[in-house]
Amino acid sequence: MEEKKYPLVFRGSKGMSLIPLVVMIAFAVYFFGFAGVYDTLALALGGLVALIIGSFFAKNIISFWDAAIGGMADELGNVLALILLVVGIFGKMMTRGHIAEGFVWIGDSLNVSGSTICVFAFIVTAIIATSTGTSIGTILTMVPILMPVAAIMGANMNVLIGAIMSGALFGDSIGPVSDVTIASSQTQEFRGGSRPDIGGVVKARIKYSLIAAALSIVLFFVFGGGGEMTAESKALLTQYSDPKGLLMLIPMIVLLLVAFKTKSIFLAATIGIVTGTIVGLVSGIMHPSDILMVEDGAMSGFIIDGINNMIGTVLAVYMIVAMIGILKSCGMMDSIVTKLTNSKAGKSPLGADLMIALGTALTSLMLGSMNGPSCLMYGPIANEVGKGAGLHPYRRANLLACFSSTLPTMNPFSSVFVILTLGGVSGVVEQYSFIDPVSPMSLPGGMFYCMMFPLVFFVTMFTGWGREFEGENGEIVKRRSKKAA
Repeated sequence: MEEKKYPLVFRGSKGMSLIPLVVMIAFAVYFFGFAGVYDTLALALGGLVALIIGSFFAKNIISFWDAAIGGMADELGNVLALILLVVGIFGKMMTRGHIAEGFVWIGDSLNVSGSTICVFAFIVTAIIATSTGTSIGTILTMVPILMPVAAIMGANMNVLIGAIMSGALFGDSIGPVSDVTIASSQTQEFRGGSRPDIGGVVKARIKYSLIAAALSIVLFFVFGGGGEMTAESKALLTQYSDPKGLLMLIPMIVLLLVAFKTKSIFLAATIGIVTGTIVGLVSGIMHPSDILMVEDGAMSGFIIDGINNMIGTVLAVYMIVAMIGILKSCGMMDSIVTKLTNSKAGKSPLGADLMIALGTALTSLMLGSMNGPSCLMYGPIANEVGKGAGLHPYRRANLLACFSSTLPTMNPFSSVFVILTLGGVSGVVEQYSFIDPVSPMSLPGGMFYCMMFPLVFFVTMFTGWGREFEGENGEIVKRRSKKAA
């Protein structure tokens, strides 16, 4: 068979095509691990510099940039960018609608106390993160609200913070407006070339997530500590409670229903934004200025906030797909996929599961545990490995989401989740003298969901329970198709 020719050639070997990726990872380690910059815009900057440096190792710089542009022009990057902008607006709308304060009102009304505050924190942050699509934003919102109350009630601080982080990552991994859900699903393909619908991916994933959540709730209750509500903690709950915020559950439910029924996240997000805007204005939660306002030459409101919030992520997406285009054009992507799929492990469903899981986790660790970009970077490899073993696109997407959003996020040295959370915790500790500092080394011990979710998937891998294969027409089947065998 004639060897396939690739238009892009690097000096030395095609292995030199990995230089841009290595440089980008080095920037991520520097920004997230040492410089204290936790912004996807920094990742995008690192990606652009990495491309410029990498271009000098190509034999033809023009071909190098043509390959990068080809990657950016691919449907994957453009669809992701547009989805992120639309759901970014929806997420900021939910924040402006005070949905967090609505759940605090529930806690105040139910008089949560003792270890139940840890269970409450997990459930509330899970719902908010699912609604808004932002895990870090949810964490930084709920830490200053719940920490003082939980400390006064005698809750275990490590478990409480772990519950907040766990709930946020639960929502991040199943929320239809989350960059993790979007990237994990849209990097996968059916054999016919189409991409899986986000609603179907969420529906297939939720049973695993709920099992892990149930196990986590038990652990949060058992290890969450004890205590009673005091007048000071009661006052803090009351200060941040607003029952009207619960009305914003309406657009969230509408979005989910439309996404599941129509299989279009664009239509679902659009209807969700319109519904949420109407609910917010009619109820008085929001004013027209909360939607979009121009004052002294500056724009404000959830529309522009949602776009600004996603700019860094969108640019990072384009840098990553540019690198994928380069790897494809020099044959490096084909080499990696061929070695993995032709290996003994790659020919079995279990081996493919493990390759996707461990490859995703390693990629996430290298990128400072930024789960969305990790899914995007490793997703194309997972797609080909999974296809070779006949795994359904839903299965591949679920493995990507799970192993990018759990174990790597617990790394106390470079995880943006741990570092940013500790930043929020430090602010609370400075404000309230009765709260003791929290060690970054002890914090991961309370992130029970991040332990239970991968555990559930490891059970599915080694027992075969729940493993889905792709049928002749893309349907879910329980047995491996002969075409993939």
